Amino acid sequence: MTAPGTSTTNIAEDSAHIGVQAGTVHGDVHTYMMSADASPEEKFELGVRFLDGGRTGRAWTLIDEAVMNGYSTDRAHFYRLLALVSGRTRRELSKEEVAALGNAQSRRPVTGDDEWAEGLTVVHRLLDSAQRPEADLRVLTKEIDALGARQHTLILRHLESFLEGPLKDQVWRQAWTLAEAERMAGSRVDRVWKFFQPTPARPRAREPRPVVIPPSIWVQAVAATAVFAAATVHIGYLLVQAGRISALLAYLLSVIGGFFCARDGAEWRFRVVRRRAKDKTYGTARQRESNAPPGGFVRNVDRRFDYYFAKYVPRGVDREVWLAATAGIRRSMRDEVVEVYRETRVGAERFAWLIRHRVGEVRAHWEKGTLWSYREELATPPTTKAVAVLGFAALVAGGIWAMGGAVSADPLSAARSALLVAAGGWIAARAWLRIVLERRRHAADALEYEQNQKADEAAFTRWRAKLADKPGDGEMATWLDCDRKMLLNKALRHYRLKMSNVIAHAFIEAPASSARARVRGGPWRYKKYQLLLFLLTADGIRQLTATLDVERGSLHVRQRANYRFEVVAAVRVSQADDGGRTFELTLVNGEDVRLRVLEPGMEELQQGELPGTVSEATLDASGIHHTLHVLEGIAAEGKEWIRNTDAKGAA
Repeated sequence: MTAPGTSTTNIAEDSAHIGVQAGTVHGDVHTYMMSADASPEEKFELGVRFLDGGRTGRAWTLIDEAVMNGYSTDRAHFYRLLALVSGRTRRELSKEEVAALGNAQSRRPVTGDDEWAEGLTVVHRLLDSAQRPEADLRVLTKEIDALGARQHTLILRHLESFLEGPLKDQVWRQAWTLAEAERMAGSRVDRVWKFFQPTPARPRAREPRPVVIPPSIWVQAVAATAVFAAATVHIGYLLVQAGRISALLAYLLSVIGGFFCARDGAEWRFRVVRRRAKDKTYGTARQRESNAPPGGFVRNVDRRFDYYFAKYVPRGVDREVWLAATAGIRRSMRDEVVEVYRETRVGAERFAWLIRHRVGEVRAHWEKGTLWSYREELATPPTTKAVAVLGFAALVAGGIWAMGGAVSADPLSAARSALLVAAGGWIAARAWLRIVLERRRHAADALEYEQNQKADEAAFTRWRAKLADKPGDGEMATWLDCDRKMLLNKALRHYRLKMSNVIAHAFIEAPASSARARVRGGPWRYKKYQLLLFLLTADGIRQLTATLDVERGSLHVRQRANYRFEVVAAVRVSQADDGGRTFELTLVNGEDVRLRVLEPGMEELQQGELPGTVSEATLDASGIHHTLHVLEGIAAEGKEWIRNTDAKGAA
């Protein structure tokens, strides 16, 4: 015997620990969902989708139920036969399934003359010829080739294991050729990654803080302005009454100067305050520990900001410099995203595109040299400063001159008015400045909000358009089936076997990546897999282990092992307390083959899903049930299992 290794074998070693991460669930896709009062036709169509998704057991149940309830068409019977025998040999059928197959074949319900009727006729002939070595292969091959593209593909995909002898070799060659042609079809490399992207959430931004002016400020502004105006008019009245022409001209100069001082001074102040606020946002933030719980919403947002800022580093810039310089921006953006999405019950993965977009904009501004351009835009022009200073000078100088004239005319009355002008003007100026700055702040915030919303909506539209051709679960299953055939062909070539030399073969798929996604009611699909292939031949078992990169379609064989049937001591799937499932194959010498087929935390249920359905769907699609059926028989009976199943198949 060639043993799998010299020590305990753990196939999952290459992928290390995958970890528990929330996967993407396409809850808006209802490929595998059905209403409680579904009609036989609806059940049949759902069964077809299950068959396309690689879940033959569930497909057979639904299609058979639909046919038994009256949905009897050539297409329905065609799919019914495929679902019953898909991926299995005649040896692997139970007595009940053999009876069901015989019953289905004896009826031969070919009622039409369309492509489905032709496909059903060919399926019947293939199944009949499976036990007749004298069958004319040339005629059967021509009939298969003459079928429509859909029927031809389905027969090659689902019947290649069930046939025997030269016919099995002939159909396998066609099935492998078709798989080789289709495994990278449909722009696979450009589209697979999209399956793992969630439906994007619409962009949200922090709305501008509304204008907040306490009533007391309005009272101060109005009352102080009234007092100031009355006192100012009274001083002018005293000057006119006393005939102080020069003082009156100075008085008018101070009024004009006060106007320009207030107008340009407010503009100057707004620019200073606005730039300080921007500096506070864009300035370097002191790094602080996050108190968010691991796996929580805030921590997930933090991780994505950290990831994208670390990834999108401007060209020619050291990463540490980039991260230090943008720490304040990162903190501000993170706080905003947390605030606007926290109560929406939207997972961070659904607006990760928005984080990526905004980080990309920060990098673009850095590379253009416009990240801190606001400092120049908000810098107060020298003319504004000059007008404000000159206006203030005119106000003070003219006011002193005018007050001198008024005091000489009526000292007591002028002094009282001067005091009211000073007090009222100071209070009114402060109140009105606060009002003006608050209104200007809101207007500036609203303009930035509108600009950001337009940019975010444009990015959202582009992202949705990019994901528009996201592959469906059936397409993912088809590509995976083609990959399995590629691995099977590698094994046949390596061991110099024909397909007819293989008594049975079985696959197990296990995750080799934490990136996973599924549709509602469907199994988890992964970006990377560990594939375990068992070939049962007359000489024993051939075992291959390979890693599969689904996105690139690359297969790498990592391990090969050969052993006799008699050395298989036990095979089982153990379940851990955390919900994880591990496939275990034990040999009589104590060596183990272990493969983690189901990670913990997989039951992320959506509306309409029952507990256990997700893990069961994933296990079903992984091939574990079929593999257990084959290997458990070997472990229990050894080579006798083959003789017993041969006898059962012949019967």
